[in-house]
Amino acid sequence: MAALGGLVLAWAAEPAAAQGKLEAQYEATLSGIPVGKGAWTIDIGDDVFAAAASGGTTGLLKSFAGGSGTGASQGRVVNGALVATGYQASTTTSKKTEEIRITLDKGNVKEFAIVPEPPVDADRIVVTEAHRRGVWDPMTASLLRVPGTGDPVTPEACHNSAPVFDGRMRYELRLDFKRMESVKAEKGYKGPVVVCSLYFVPVAGYIPDRPVIKYLAAQRNIEIAFAPVAGTRVLVPFWLKVPTPLGPAMLEATSFITAAQPPKVAKTQ
Repeated sequence: MAALGGLVLAWAAEPAAAQGKLEAQYEATLSGIPVGKGAWTIDIGDDVFAAAASGGTTGLLKSFAGGSGTGASQGRVVNGALVATGYQASTTTSKKTEEIRITLDKGNVKEFAIVPEPPVDADRIVVTEAHRRGVWDPMTASLLRVPGTGDPVTPEACHNSAPVFDGRMRYELRLDFKRMESVKAEKGYKGPVVVCSLYFVPVAGYIPDRPVIKYLAAQRNIEIAFAPVAGTRVLVPFWLKVPTPLGPAMLEATSFITAAQPPKVAKTQ
């Protein structure tokens, strides 16, 4: 569940009209039992954007598998498109803390580092220089941009796929339209969402025999629902459902507060 929460979604650089902000709270459950909580903020300006998320385990899970993590990306808004320049992530468990840093230039990875540096595994498929070109970082990848001028919450929003590099793995994420629904957060957003099927396709940087990789790549029942950031043509996940051997895992917004931001007025003499 944590892996997919970090994967979630990046797509072609379509214009992100206007400016808007989102402040959201999420809860993760496994078979209906709360196992984690997190927060996500997104701020899209007229020339820059920033997104940041944090979360950790809760309840019974925390007592024997405690962990927490943060992630953030920032970049420029160029001709309406979100162009990331940097990504940082940190995860902490009872055994270790790991940090990942990625610097990007127009979709190409300039530099990246994992601290501490992981040991070389001969079974891991090598990530080449070509794999790190034309990609999205995981955080910017969570912002789904919809072209056009009409309502962005439509079936067409699911007609997308994206290449993602997270510092260790290179993978593809693909969407297909599933259905339209209405949602109501405990606080904030009430309205339509577009539900897409989500497919995970590993490309490089993974160990083929790992059971979790085989399981996720074989899944055809992962679903994700997208809701809009007010004032923009950007959609973000409202909930994510993943079938697991222990029952359904779900990440869902409990608070989803979003508002359009007025454009900056150019200063005049």
